[in-house]
Amino acid sequence: MDEIEIILVEDDPAVREGSAQALDLAGFNVRSFDSAEPAHELLCPHRPCVLVSDVRLPGMGGLELLQAARAVDPDLPVILVTGHGDIAMAVQAMRDGAYDFLEKPYSSDQLADVVRRAVDKRRLQLEVQALRQRLAHSQGIDAALLGNTAAMRDLRRLILEVASQPADVLVYGETGTGKELVARCLHRFSERARHHYVAVNCGAIPETIFESELFGHEAGAFTGAARRQVGKIEHASDGTLFLDEIESLPPPLQVKLLRVLQERYIERLGSVQPVPVDVRVVAAAKVDLRELVDQGQFRADLYYRLNLIVLRIPPLRERRDDIPLLFEHFMLDAASRYRRDVPALPPAHRQVLLRHDWPGNVRELRNAADRYVLGLPGALPGEAGVSAAPATPASLSDQVSAFERALIDTALREAGGNVSAACASLAVPKQTLYHKMQKYGLAAEHYR
Repeated sequence: MDEIEIILVEDDPAVREGSAQALDLAGFNVRSFDSAEPAHELLCPHRPCVLVSDVRLPGMGGLELLQAARAVDPDLPVILVTGHGDIAMAVQAMRDGAYDFLEKPYSSDQLADVVRRAVDKRRLQLEVQALRQRLAHSQGIDAALLGNTAAMRDLRRLILEVASQPADVLVYGETGTGKELVARCLHRFSERARHHYVAVNCGAIPETIFESELFGHEAGAFTGAARRQVGKIEHASDGTLFLDEIESLPPPLQVKLLRVLQERYIERLGSVQPVPVDVRVVAAAKVDLRELVDQGQFRADLYYRLNLIVLRIPPLRERRDDIPLLFEHFMLDAASRYRRDVPALPPAHRQVLLRHDWPGNVRELRNAADRYVLGLPGALPGEAGVSAAPATPASLSDQVSAFERALIDTALREAGGNVSAACASLAVPKQTLYHKMQKYGLAAEHYR
């Protein structure tokens, strides 16, 4: 019962306190309010809660709250309470979708029994919804995160289980293991997928402008701030904020980030007006933050705030059985990008792949596949003479086109299919990029 919250709305202080105490003693987690408005603000689709409300309230009444709650989530169990013995009202409320109706005065056992049944129903609803979501997304995530080893199957299962949860996530993985890919999956397979996914590399932005980039600023906040700028956290509101290399975040900014995670609001530079943000933070690190805390290089309170849901991506050397599958997938991708035939992968070359430790992980494997498709000498690591079967030498024009197509493909991949962002990365006009995308058969939707 501890994961389902009871939202109790009662304007009579004595009744409210007695009901809350009775529910607390019965093992429920209770939040009490003396009016409907603040309770209504808490409601959102699939929230793990049950609503218990008096009918007669100042301002918004219980029946209005019932209608508002059903507009947000038609399946939310709502229990209405009245002291007026109005049978007609009770019948109408049940027709309008109320789960049950209690008439004052009621005993603690009556209240607990009704709430317990509502909680059981809510828990079942949420379990069914989660199962349906996992089934709907399972095929998609199998294509996004390749691998048949137990470690990868477990990782995909965990991602689908936590994607719909509101809690922040900490992702551990060595360089090149695909931490951002995991973050994108957490976003894509969640209810936040229709909103922005915003990625920030904490180690790539200079500290002098990091605060402005993250929190935004008002016009005139500092020299050169000619107009208001919305920061990345605010831009990610209702969506997902990915903080890569969180371990490189300077201590002063760690304090500010902690406040955002705790309070869920930001203040732009040059302003004292709080701006509420509803953002799911996915932080990634390639080192153990616990060790950095022990060394005094990372704030303990921020670590414990992030260390709630932890996903660990196995390095490639710990899932060697996936290497041939991944390499063949990357060869197919490279052959498409470079307009080459897919070369054969003889058993000797396959053994070379399996023997290597791949310190650069999946990123290193992808680069090796690109070199192999291009037929370059020493394509496979540690074997200077290993290359794919000789190919017909490409003309200078073909090589330039292949290189240009690869650059555009990389920019679109890194931008998640956002053409404007890819234009900025490549420093080309949008019309030019669209023309070249059409020339090379590239479509933005394939990268989302």
